[in-house]
Amino acid sequence: MRFETFIAMRYLFALRKQAFISVISLFAICGVAIGVGALIVVIGVMNGFSTDLREKILGVNSHILVTSLRGGIKDYRELANETSKVSGVIGVTPFIYSEVMLSTRNGVKGVVLRGIDPSTSGSVLSLSKDMVSGDVANLEAGSDTPGIIVGSELAKRLGLTQGSEVNLLSSSGRSSAAGHTPRVKRFIVAGVFRTGMFEYDSSLGYVTIPAARKLLGFKGDVVSGLEISVDDVYNVEQISKDVREAVGSFTVYVRHWQEMNANLFAALELEKTAMFIILAMIVLVGSFSIVTTLVMLVIQKTKDIAVLMSIGADVASIRRIFMLQGTFIGLAGTFIGFLIGVPISLLLKKYQFIKLPSDVYPMDYLPVRLEAFDLIAIGGAAFLLCFLATIYPARRAAALSPSEALRYE
Repeated sequence: MRFETFIAMRYLFALRKQAFISVISLFAICGVAIGVGALIVVIGVMNGFSTDLREKILGVNSHILVTSLRGGIKDYRELANETSKVSGVIGVTPFIYSEVMLSTRNGVKGVVLRGIDPSTSGSVLSLSKDMVSGDVANLEAGSDTPGIIVGSELAKRLGLTQGSEVNLLSSSGRSSAAGHTPRVKRFIVAGVFRTGMFEYDSSLGYVTIPAARKLLGFKGDVVSGLEISVDDVYNVEQISKDVREAVGSFTVYVRHWQEMNANLFAALELEKTAMFIILAMIVLVGSFSIVTTLVMLVIQKTKDIAVLMSIGADVASIRRIFMLQGTFIGLAGTFIGFLIGVPISLLLKKYQFIKLPSDVYPMDYLPVRLEAFDLIAIGGAAFLLCFLATIYPARRAAALSPSEALRYE
């Protein structure tokens, strides 16, 4: 009995070794590896695109926006003091928003003009980090001519550099017998910023709040609203509710970045999910190749399986051979896929050798961001599919009848 058990174990070992080194198994491993690698790279790019876009949007815009339903806020200092006490709020700054025309000797361009307070804007906006030349503090430099900070694409289009003079034209002028006369004021370029988003870099300009009031003809100490930054951008909905309660006024409208960009980020999340499902099909194809491999192995090794069962090998041992082979293929393919996908993603992230046209996309390179949860989900999904693919061939091998298989031998 011990001799028969020894022979059965030798047969089991030989059969397992032949299964693992088969050429068909290598093809199955390659299929799984390619699918896992492609899934890692694409999900990393989708994460990077969504994160980079969110950071750029939140760098130029605030997390929470407080505006008036009556055109302007007069008691904004008291309002800023109240909102700064809300838990989760880390910065509050007033702003003025309008659209004007910027003219130089090289042309005319419509720009979005934003009046800011340089002393408090750093706690909300990333303008100081985006400066290419000049400084935000230059806006308040002692000069008869106020300063303006423009985007890099706008400066390139109109040939502007630090120290250039421009004219801003506002439609809020005055009417006379000769007709409506727009308000015109001269500014000096105090700096150039670059966010990496063409939309902002080509149509945005910053001035101080007093300069914006004078250009737009605001009467009194009035601003368009308040911009608020928070410590947790994903908890902004609850913080917005707290800000509304702290304000306690029906004339103030509170919005947060998720509301203002809901369609954009919902589309990005949907696209990420769709890409995950589509590329998971590649892994599914690889798992079907495992089924094909094991079924062909069962057909090829029918005689060996019958001999093993006739000398005492139990059904569980036969089933375990093929399940182990499928599991080995899944693990090997997933591991090789990680060896392919992770380095490619890191190289894309570090060297940024895939450039994008900045006038078409909101960034000029292909961003990549790898997250632990996504990597675990990809690895777990790939292994699960490969493991499930082993069940049918293993049950088929264990269901063989030794007498039927050896009848004509």
